[in-house]
Amino acid sequence: MSGILSGRGVPFPMIDLIARTSLPVFDFRKIKANNNCYFFPAKNNPGKLQYFIYEIDQVNYVIYDLADGFHCYKRQKPVIKSVRTASGVITSSLWNTIEDNDLNPMLSLILSDIYQWTIDFFGIQKGDQFWVIFEESFVDSISIGITDIYACEFKHSNEDFYAFQFIQNDTVKYFNENGESLQKAFLKAPLKFNRISSHFSYNRFHPVLKIRRPHLGVDYAAVEGTPVHSIGSGVISRKGYQSNGGGNFLYVKHSSVYTTSYMHLKGFAPGIIPGVRVKQGQLIGYVGSTGLATGSHLDFRVFKNGNPVDPLKLSSEPGEPVRV
Repeated sequence: MSGILSGRGVPFPMIDLIARTSLPVFDFRKIKANNNCYFFPAKNNPGKLQYFIYEIDQVNYVIYDLADGFHCYKRQKPVIKSVRTASGVITSSLWNTIEDNDLNPMLSLILSDIYQWTIDFFGIQKGDQFWVIFEESFVDSISIGITDIYACEFKHSNEDFYAFQFIQNDTVKYFNENGESLQKAFLKAPLKFNRISSHFSYNRFHPVLKIRRPHLGVDYAAVEGTPVHSIGSGVISRKGYQSNGGGNFLYVKHSSVYTTSYMHLKGFAPGIIPGVRVKQGQLIGYVGSTGLATGSHLDFRVFKNGNPVDPLKLSSEPGEPVRV
């Protein structure tokens, strides 16, 4: 900052005064590269700087008034909120469809969060459709983000999935057309926006061993280091390494009935050890290719009463419905 101001003719004693006295308003040391700065000279003395404005972010800015001593104050730009509607037909992926329709890319992330218990986004198909009513905020006619999703519908495999926003227990939640909570005991997948490279099968050709044998889980192809999340709340029951199989692995015991496993991990999230309780959606590890693997992926498995079941067919009870 001193380099910026001294280059505009501000003497160093004034720069020191600005740095010390403006601290309660904005810490001079927290300026960021590429943020906008504006300079306004004095009307009767074009060679003297009178106002200096620094944009903290898209909404907040600080005014440094160098006239008559020094004053500093923070202001906000007017934020215009607009309720909008949008729709689209899936051609390849939800992300690509959002971009093709010139919509805010964050919309795809928010929709995937709303439907994370209901729709397996690894299985969406060409021709699936969505409709959404949302609120978007603008500053200087430029979008600064989506602030609310009021209602949406996702048509997947000719089935309609509705989501309506409703505040219950002072928390924003989403419910279907029957007042049932979209939040369930298990997420549909432990990853976001990747692809299934191998399905649950009792007779799969193993790409490394070159033999046919059961593959009692689902493989999610993903870039190494992709975050892996627990699909439900539970306790870490096992953690280790299998050099002749799953590589780095984790087991999460969710109840007396269900357990899930996550294999071929590059590594584990901090604090993830046997006996630790994890929450639904909590980061537990990172996609890797340890063990017997031809490439980076997650081998995800679900066990019901100790027996493997197809994760893509796993169903769970919804949370608390709308209270009448």
